[in-house]
Amino acid sequence: MKETEVVTNGKSSVDKLQQKTHPTTYIVFFSLLLDLLAFTMILPLLPSLLEHYRVNDKDGLYTTLSNSVSYFRELVGAPEKYTTVLFGGFLGSMFSLLQFIVSPIAGGLSDYYGRKPILLVSLFGIIASYGLWAVSSNFGLFVLARFVGGLSKGNISLSMAIITDVSNKENRGKGMALVGIAFSLGFILGPCIGAGFSRFADKSPEDWFTYPAIFAMCLATLDAIFCIFCLKESLPLEKRAKTVINSLSQAMEHISIPSLFRFDAVKNLSKADIQSLKQLGFIYFVYLFIYSGLEFTVSFLMFHKFGFNSMDQAKMFLTSGI
Repeated sequence: MKETEVVTNGKSSVDKLQQKTHPTTYIVFFSLLLDLLAFTMILPLLPSLLEHYRVNDKDGLYTTLSNSVSYFRELVGAPEKYTTVLFGGFLGSMFSLLQFIVSPIAGGLSDYYGRKPILLVSLFGIIASYGLWAVSSNFGLFVLARFVGGLSKGNISLSMAIITDVSNKENRGKGMALVGIAFSLGFILGPCIGAGFSRFADKSPEDWFTYPAIFAMCLATLDAIFCIFCLKESLPLEKRAKTVINSLSQAMEHISIPSLFRFDAVKNLSKADIQSLKQLGFIYFVYLFIYSGLEFTVSFLMFHKFGFNSMDQAKMFLTSGI
């Protein structure tokens, strides 16, 4: 009877140990939170920012591109002021496309070189993108800032990879839940921080966008410093890919659209499980497709139709996040 109790208690202790969240998970959570606070600051400011370039970038890239999209704008019967909506969609799609391409590549490189060095490269790229935003006196520089930012956004997928490295089946769900919490907090607090700078947007001095950009750059710099000193490498040498070429070739399966919908990267599953994954993946794709379109266009709708200023936009994102 006593032996049974010892074994039972021993199993209980092992189970509790397995379910305990690894400290690295909390470090990743804080890093993601800093990143998302900086990333979402621009959301309530974007309509005002693009309107600023529409008015002030008369001889620059904005005017050049607006001539190219004028046919589509006239086709749908939209007034000229709605050109900013088209530019907003262009910038959002460009950023997401670059993130889609770079995330598997960053993951493949981290399988060979380790998570931390590739994550730091991404974070320094993000810092550079906010620096470019701070000096973006014309639309061309702002587009370049978003381009650099999109290329540097592999840190999200790397953060999830780090959580996977340090967790097991028992506590992985908790780690991924913390990622979701970081996103929620970022989309609640980030737009509010951006709205704190809205008084500069509403007064419309020439360099009003410099202040939120510098603040976002400071958050990104703090994130990089925090990771340098607090984050430990999560992928040991013996578990890394043997060659970088092989690692990158596997990453290509995540960039190919047909391969993604076929779940070619998932190995050793039955046909029934793969079929279930395909159905779930398609449903999730449709959900994200609709939600992403709403998330990015609703700020322009409120700006043009209802006259929402940046503070109003922040309140809208706050209530949506909650």
